[in-house]
Amino acid sequence: MDLKLLIILALILALPVCIFFVRRYYLRQLRNEVTRAQKSEQIKSVFLANVSHALRTPLNSIIGFSDIILKEKPGVLKEEQLTEMVTHINHNGHQLLYFISQLLELSSFEGSMLTFTMIEVNLAELMASYRREALRDASPNVSIYIRTTLSPHCKATLDTNLMHQLIMHLLQNAVLHTKEGSITMTYERERKGMKVTIIDTGDGVPQKLQENIFSILQHEDSLTLANQTSGLGLSICKAIVDALNGEIGLSSEEGKGTTVWVWIPCHMRDMTKGI
Repeated sequence: MDLKLLIILALILALPVCIFFVRRYYLRQLRNEVTRAQKSEQIKSVFLANVSHALRTPLNSIIGFSDIILKEKPGVLKEEQLTEMVTHINHNGHQLLYFISQLLELSSFEGSMLTFTMIEVNLAELMASYRREALRDASPNVSIYIRTTLSPHCKATLDTNLMHQLIMHLLQNAVLHTKEGSITMTYERERKGMKVTIIDTGDGVPQKLQENIFSILQHEDSLTLANQTSGLGLSICKAIVDALNGEIGLSSEEGKGTTVWVWIPCHMRDMTKGI
């Protein structure tokens, strides 16, 4: 048989096989897209349900206590009762404002192009300022330490606004869950950047929450008022780290404490060594 005919025959026979594999590939891609879309819709639904619950809880308290105050005739409520109700309203109002602020902060990292303002700063001074800020909210029974092997003259080129958001969310999370004991912040040069680690002796994170601790989609109780910092706060940290092309991780043992670390690529130089 002529060679050309053999080639044509081979191509004709191979064509259905090629079509089969191409069709199977695109069907698999289509199924993956459908699965991703369904998962995305599920994430959105669960997140919105959790947010709705987290918003309604303080609002119900604010409206409930204010209704009682408005409906009662003057003099019926004792001063202690009135003070307690106003305190509840004030507390829930602050919690609501904090939660909404976190939502807005998280949304600023979603679907937008961030612009970075990089400046060189002294790391010892920067970390000391974070410690002072965290101490204002910490329990009197909690000590906050800074540990490093770097020179006090070491400098790094960073976006200080994003760095402040990142480290303060981590410290606030540690402060919230540490009623007594210590919080230790370490910072070191690692690879071509800096690693910051926050170690606390607080109540720790339950094992079931650790896998998705940085995700906005967590367990049903992750967005309750008692857990807002570990809910959205750590999600914000993850968004910042991703924006900076960094890394973040957590290890925790319930009842013993939590360690959270972040690695951020940045230029560092030790002024005492000229490098």
